[in-house]
Amino acid sequence: MNITKDIKYIGVNDKTIDLFEGQYIVPNGMSYNSYVIFDDKIAVMDTVDANFTHEWLDNLSDALESRQPDYLVVQHMEPDHSANILNFMKAYPTCCIVANTKTFAMIENFFGDAASSFEKIIIGDGDTLSLGKHELTFVFAPMVHWPEVMVTYDSFDKVLFSADGFGKFGAIDVDEEWDDEARRYYIGIVGKYGQQVQSLLKKASTLDIEIICPLHGPVLKENLSHYINLYNIWSSYTVESEGIVVAYTSVYGNTKKAVIRLCDFLKAKGCPEIKIYDLARRDISAAVADAFRYGKLVLATTTYNADIFPFMKQFIDHLTERNFQNRTVGLIENGSWSPLAAKIMKEKFSTSKNITWLNTSVKIKSAVNRENEEQLEEMASELCKDYIALSNDSANKNDPSALFKIGYGLYLVTSNDGKKDNGLIVNTVTQVTDTPNRVAVTINKANYSHHVIKQTGVMNINCLSVEAPFRVFETFGFQSGRNINKFEGYNVVRADNGLVILPKYINAMISLKVEQYVDLGTHGMFICSVTESRVISDKETMTYTYYQSNVKPKPQTEGKKGFVCKICGYIYEGDELPEDFICPLCKHGAADFEPINN
Repeated sequence: MNITKDIKYIGVNDKTIDLFEGQYIVPNGMSYNSYVIFDDKIAVMDTVDANFTHEWLDNLSDALESRQPDYLVVQHMEPDHSANILNFMKAYPTCCIVANTKTFAMIENFFGDAASSFEKIIIGDGDTLSLGKHELTFVFAPMVHWPEVMVTYDSFDKVLFSADGFGKFGAIDVDEEWDDEARRYYIGIVGKYGQQVQSLLKKASTLDIEIICPLHGPVLKENLSHYINLYNIWSSYTVESEGIVVAYTSVYGNTKKAVIRLCDFLKAKGCPEIKIYDLARRDISAAVADAFRYGKLVLATTTYNADIFPFMKQFIDHLTERNFQNRTVGLIENGSWSPLAAKIMKEKFSTSKNITWLNTSVKIKSAVNRENEEQLEEMASELCKDYIALSNDSANKNDPSALFKIGYGLYLVTSNDGKKDNGLIVNTVTQVTDTPNRVAVTINKANYSHHVIKQTGVMNINCLSVEAPFRVFETFGFQSGRNINKFEGYNVVRADNGLVILPKYINAMISLKVEQYVDLGTHGMFICSVTESRVISDKETMTYTYYQSNVKPKPQTEGKKGFVCKICGYIYEGDELPEDFICPLCKHGAADFEPINN
């Protein structure tokens, strides 16, 4: 199979394997990918599993057509990719192995004295190797997901050889959607190392990539932004899809009955997606992957030997070992005489970050009773609160407690110029009266939103919660909506006034009608009446303090002299900062800059 004119696929499909890495069910097999780059010099990219030595060597020989390879690039030393290094070197003894120091140490571990005869090129992070017109750049990716891992970029064909990154379960000749099996592969195998994957994605963002060649799964040539975006979501532990996972174990069926009843309530209250897993009977890796995919999780189990049922214990261990975080969790326990399951389950998440526990819990003593029914419905209401609020049919559109969400925080102001939606991050939202409700919003005149709102007289205030990632601030705070569509790619929800409600990362929405305008020089103040107000969630409002401490990346000031914006991190390089200087990103003045002290 030709990847490009100069790059050929020589990998193999494994249709006999039942468990990958001894634990992951792979109903559609597995692929072990290997590639050859043809140029003045020939480079082979990795080998394959030991069970496919002859098939792989035959594929390589057919591709070479009597030519001799010059290099074997070893990106990753797991045996499903490295097992045939020695067999390759026996077949092509003049070939040179290209790898890093940690890789060569592992080669010696696997192959012993035989490795001492290999001709070697030891490369460092960022080093290059010219094959002719093809120049390979090696980018280290430690702990994605072994310490020696590196990826390779071919600048001529704009190909990223991504090692285990962007891999998936399944043979490459199987027709199936990429996302589900790639998610299960990523969460199961790489999920613990989100921080390291984020670092690699940052490095990869500087490369012009048109093709991704992983060591497992299909070669990716189209819609690369989709795959990269999913990797960004997975590695940052953010919610991928709206919905609820309900995972349970049941000995005699009573806990199962509670789960079924809960799901009935969830459906009735508008839950967009419900995934139910009987942990004793379903593939646990699929349950783990979905727990990371969706934002809410309900765990239901029995007390068992003064502990919890083994399958539930195993499931929670899989979650916590992979840095489960930033999720909402509810608990249902069953115990005939001394229920302990809820307490034990909660303790097992003690190392998990940003877990929001439901206020409602359910304690069953043997069988579901009337009180349990009420608790299950209350739990469903709490779980579905934001879904109800975002539905135009079920939302309480006159909820005065939405105004309680206003603090000295950060807000997304949405508007529309008649052609497209626009959004702007502001911190100047204040309730000024309560009879009638009046809200003041102050906006810099330099922002396009000021012009739009002055013309239209309407806006929505989206109260950002602490869940909002930095990309929200990048999208809506550091670029103008005059020339771009900031909501491109969003599945938007609209208020009654027709303006956008941000579909996630908010705890309340308030629609405003401008009643009075006050000119404040550089800014304009809009004094508005409230036409609609919805509470979306109970998440805390994003404050400046929280943004600075937990969301905004640290500015890259090392080796630089000048001043840095405390709001957005923009760096002004110079000995003196002009008194009238305005930050080109966030539009804050010189008072919000501080000297760089290296």
